[in-house]
Amino acid sequence: MECVHKFEIWCASSNALTNSEFRIPNSKLLSAPMKLPRFSDLARFRVHEILVVSSLYDSFILAEDGELHEVILKEFLDLNVRHTPGITHVSTADEAVALAADPGRYNLIIASSYLGDMSARALADRMRQAGIDTPVVVLAYDVREVAQLLEPRGPSPLDRVFLWQGDVRLVPAIVKYIEDRRNVVHDTGQFGVQAILVIEDNVRYYSSFLPTIYAELMHHAHSLVPEGVNLSHKLMRMQAQPKILLCGSYEEAWQYFVDYEEHILGVISDIEFPRDGQIARDAGLDFAQRVRMRQPDVPVMLQSSRVENQALARSVGAAFLVKNSPTLLQQLRRFMVEHLGFGDFVFRMPDGREVGRARDLRELEDRLATLPAESVAYHAERNHFSRWFKARTEFALAHELRPRKISDFDTVEDLRLEVLRAIRDYREQTQRGVIVDFDRSTFSPATPFCRIGSGSLGGKARGLAFVDLLLSGSRMSERFRDVRVAVPPAVVLGTDVFDDFLERNQLRGFALDSSHSHEIEDRFVGAEVSAEVSRDLAALLAIVHHPLAVRSSSLLEDSQYQPFAGIYDTFMLPNDHPRMDVRLRQLLTAIKRVYASTFSPAAKRYFLGGPYRLEEEKMAVVLQRIVGGARGSRFYPSFAGVARSHNFYPLPPMQSEDGIAAVALGLGETAISAAHRPVFVGLGHALERPT
Repeated sequence: MECVHKFEIWCASSNALTNSEFRIPNSKLLSAPMKLPRFSDLARFRVHEILVVSSLYDSFILAEDGELHEVILKEFLDLNVRHTPGITHVSTADEAVALAADPGRYNLIIASSYLGDMSARALADRMRQAGIDTPVVVLAYDVREVAQLLEPRGPSPLDRVFLWQGDVRLVPAIVKYIEDRRNVVHDTGQFGVQAILVIEDNVRYYSSFLPTIYAELMHHAHSLVPEGVNLSHKLMRMQAQPKILLCGSYEEAWQYFVDYEEHILGVISDIEFPRDGQIARDAGLDFAQRVRMRQPDVPVMLQSSRVENQALARSVGAAFLVKNSPTLLQQLRRFMVEHLGFGDFVFRMPDGREVGRARDLRELEDRLATLPAESVAYHAERNHFSRWFKARTEFALAHELRPRKISDFDTVEDLRLEVLRAIRDYREQTQRGVIVDFDRSTFSPATPFCRIGSGSLGGKARGLAFVDLLLSGSRMSERFRDVRVAVPPAVVLGTDVFDDFLERNQLRGFALDSSHSHEIEDRFVGAEVSAEVSRDLAALLAIVHHPLAVRSSSLLEDSQYQPFAGIYDTFMLPNDHPRMDVRLRQLLTAIKRVYASTFSPAAKRYFLGGPYRLEEEKMAVVLQRIVGGARGSRFYPSFAGVARSHNFYPLPPMQSEDGIAAVALGLGETAISAAHRPVFVGLGHALERPT
């Protein structure tokens, strides 16, 4: 009978990581961390400068009674986008060509239909002949201008024609349309960003609803921001909103669908539009049928000015929108919310009854655990879960669930458990190697690394975060399936909390001048931390009930050349008192005592021997789970030690690259100071001890 022992190794302490102590050359255990999108990876093409070519009167119409750039700036600020393009206005084609000839200066040219000396089409032709490939978009002010621009005269040099109807949001929509068209290949191919296919050849209609679509996308992106684990993740979610692929013909639309089939979130289409160069009255119906044959779960909405087409749309499983409806834009927004996953996830029974809803991933996980089996099966067989995840930029989670079919599981309960497991694993994966901003409403004790406040993490916390990052990209679990190597969950109070504490209580000058440790500690313990930090710590203790180590993590601690080992204090808290206010008071006292140790006589003496100044030192605090187990009324830590990846004094048959570790039962103090301790070396000699 084979006996397998499962155990965990926790990386609970961090010493200075020098090149000689922590090298991983050609490691078989560690690989590069999984490539996850950063906000800087997405939407790489940006419209930074717009050249507007129009008469003064046309620009006045566009801006009404204000300056053009001010009106556009206001619209971009209202959308809360992180970049605002600059605007240059000229009145003649000659000026436009001269400016546009400067390579890379302008990313978009918006021209009026007529420029006095030539038409917009002639301007675009002249640009192309001059080797200028900047996108040229025409903004017409009358439907007759549109008709003349669209007259068939061979291939058009214009990128798109839009009709001004008084909605200033059209200009940001044009910018987003150009950016989406340039970024769709990279963002969908590299990171799985979704796309919405919009098929409409009527300039008046798409000029009307395109701003509404983009406004809804931005509103949806803003709603996802609070769920981001940190600032970088929040910005990434803003950047990862679906692309809009605007098409004017059947052939163009089908090519887009084939190219991005796995990333099409939904289709919004007219029923009548050109196919083979001629208006086809059933083009939209045929397109919807072909989409359904290849991707049955992709939502499709068909539009028509003919009310009688509603029955035809229903026959191909598509939603329907009457173009002449006074609530056209409202119905369009409702379709995006209810069918494309832009709103709450609404749990329904097969008969359509609502049995629950979830606003975010955590609520979905909670509701899913108790949902009727019929509802789980209803949504799973229609791929509603994966579509909702895609709309919320949870691409990896959607990708994992999408290939699975309900027939792959013996029971619906097995399916439910699989979805719950995938959500938990995904949350853990996205938080591994990431410093998460603490949020009282969403904090989980399983979160590996959280930060309260801002500022630096300090040296010790930074080392722990670095090890967590290395482990997040490791392959150890593949090689040692019964061993889990991890950093114990930790919450870090950033150095700005320390600065605020000193300034709030006017402690800095006193602490620098005093030479009595008890006097410093008493004054610090009697001082107050901010109410915001106290509320965060109370929320932490409401969930966390295991023993805690309250550890120092100064800016200089664990540095390479002056590690400050043992200079500052660490305190152990049982964290088991039945009253919350007592536990909170004990935790706050421990934090303040760590702060006080920054200015202890021992610390001041240590600073005298180095190049640093005590007044420049800042202290972060790590609140970390103590690893061990309870035995009766006592809690016993498991084991601790110090490991190095290079052994400078190997004894045969050991090799230097095997590394060396000093390990002892209990806390790290035992491994550091004990006269006799076991020494492990390398994987090949893990049970050998040098004599």
